[in-house]
Amino acid sequence: MTTKLKTLGAVALLATLAACGGGGDGGGTGTLRLALTDAPACGYESVNVTVERVRVHQSSGAADNAAGWSEIVLAQPKTLDLLDLTNGALEELGQTALPAGTYTQLRLVLAANNGNSANANWIELSSNPGTRVPLNTPSGQQSGLKLNVNMTVQPNQVADFVIDFDACKSVVVAGNSGNYNLKPVLRVIPRTFTGVSGAVAQVGSAVSLQQGGTPVRATVADAQGNFVLRPIEPGSYTLVITRPGYATAVVKEVSVPSGQTVVVGSAPIAQDVSTDGVTPGKTATVSGQVSTTEATAVDALVSLRQALSGGLPIELAALPVLSATPTATTQGTYAFAGLPLNDPRVATYSASGAPLTFATDASVAGKLSVRAVANGITKDAGPLTLIADTDTNSSAGDLSANFTLP
Repeated sequence: MTTKLKTLGAVALLATLAACGGGGDGGGTGTLRLALTDAPACGYESVNVTVERVRVHQSSGAADNAAGWSEIVLAQPKTLDLLDLTNGALEELGQTALPAGTYTQLRLVLAANNGNSANANWIELSSNPGTRVPLNTPSGQQSGLKLNVNMTVQPNQVADFVIDFDACKSVVVAGNSGNYNLKPVLRVIPRTFTGVSGAVAQVGSAVSLQQGGTPVRATVADAQGNFVLRPIEPGSYTLVITRPGYATAVVKEVSVPSGQTVVVGSAPIAQDVSTDGVTPGKTATVSGQVSTTEATAVDALVSLRQALSGGLPIELAALPVLSATPTATTQGTYAFAGLPLNDPRVATYSASGAPLTFATDASVAGKLSVRAVANGITKDAGPLTLIADTDTNSSAGDLSANFTLP
């Protein structure tokens, strides 16, 4: 996996209110302010979307033309490269006054591409930078990318939220068609200064904060190896650091108080080169197919997981899977490459700032599982054990896992 590293910065956007009525829970008027951020994308040089406006409503089931919508409309549609918005960077979308109350539906409205022209939404592949590949948005998304939210706007106060747009999980290859579709993975989180920062020795490593094996925030270390994971809710997290060809590094029990950005480690966190005991840097691949028993297209998320000693689960990587055509026999494929064969290195966080002490978790080396999720259904395969292979040109050490949903 290759990842683009960029100088990060937030660019303010002008916004105006287009109010469409609506009532409040407790009377009065408050202010809603929104910004956009991103987790890292997988193997893309750029992921570009053009934002036109954001709509909010107090009913999660409100239709497009229902009364009660309020909107933040950009003075001009703004094209954003989501890969600029990592390591805590935010893109301001604007703010608006609206009736106080609780809003349960949000729609991020993107401009549409003009036919097959990639003039609004597109990607650039790392293998072919500079060439725009259209990012298709299904017709059902023209009314906006819908999120169920719980945003309370108090009278005479500012309600501050961030839309987290996960480009990695939102861009999918449509089977063997050569098309790239937008399958948005979005969530709305309060804007806070609560987070985690630190540095890694291997520039470009993927860094995530997880709870119960589910990533909460993720980023890629910048050109100096620094990372920032913010905003997050206060709590206890597991910090997971991965990079193809290197052992996974894990920091357990990272306690994050409200309003603070916790620094993990007094020195850059190192990862050992993955070996199989014979060939330095030898890694393996897990791949497979996802099919459906119904006459619908495959639309799933596949993740690669590992359970550390004591049962602590971590996610190593995740990929969206989408089939090309909606027939009963269509299949989507996935592949996780560059997987380490040796022991993960695990340390426990200390709030005192003491240096991290890592120990190898030899009992789980190369032992993985694969999870496929679609339409609320979860299926697991494994545990799988990666096989040491002394021939770097051979696929003898690679494994596969196939899923049929539901």
